[in-house]
Amino acid sequence: MNAPDKQLTTPYIAKEQQRGIVKLTLNRGERFNPLSSQMIAALQAELDALAHDASARIVILAGAGRGFCAGHDLKEMRAHPEKAWQKKLFDDCSRMMLALTRLPQPVIARVHGLATAAGCQLVSMCDLAIASEEARFALPGVNIGVFCSTPAVGVARNVARKHAMEMLLTGDWVDARTALEWGLVNRVVPAGRLDAEVERFCDAICAKSAAVIGLGKQAFYRQIEQGLEGAYDATSETMACNMLYEDAAEGMDAFLQKRPAAWRNK
Repeated sequence: MNAPDKQLTTPYIAKEQQRGIVKLTLNRGERFNPLSSQMIAALQAELDALAHDASARIVILAGAGRGFCAGHDLKEMRAHPEKAWQKKLFDDCSRMMLALTRLPQPVIARVHGLATAAGCQLVSMCDLAIASEEARFALPGVNIGVFCSTPAVGVARNVARKHAMEMLLTGDWVDARTALEWGLVNRVVPAGRLDAEVERFCDAICAKSAAVIGLGKQAFYRQIEQGLEGAYDATSETMACNMLYEDAAEGMDAFLQKRPAAWRNK
């Protein structure tokens, strides 16, 4: 990314925005960006604002420092042993994870270093994930007596069940190439090319209609959890609605006339 048009840095989130691309960086790099209650709240606030920001086309989620995200803040969790506090933490985190899929904009995880437990979950809940070659992934809760049950929700919807259970039962590290083979990430590139590869995806998406992307993302997540018949019913309705969009008419006319499309909703 070039110099940002807008920039905001808080103790928990650094935000950069330019040409419709919003980069949210988890900003506790000295601690591997733990998902503390404050970090979750800060990220939720940013996602809530982006849901109503028509100028935002793509969201990039990144981590400061030496890694992407180490998961929940264990020190904070040990300081609050009562069940009500713990339940609120996991409820808030689950709501934030779901907000990623409910955003109209595509969300790209930019992953370097480690992504463990809820940090691995965060990767799994993004629409796309680009990792550097040295990135590592794990669901290591079992090693400390806390099974990664909520991280499993996202990860098991990205990788095969046997692979998810391998991560959950052993707590072992998975390297970037294995994560690619298993379907947890889309691309693995050398660290020096990570930003360029993320930008390549951004360019490809920004060349499309924002309205159509938003409609399609919503339909994808709605149908993916349904049975086959329900999924076809839902997406048939979506396709019919999509055909009424100005950008659908423009896109088809441009194709038939062999010219570039001039999207109304860029």
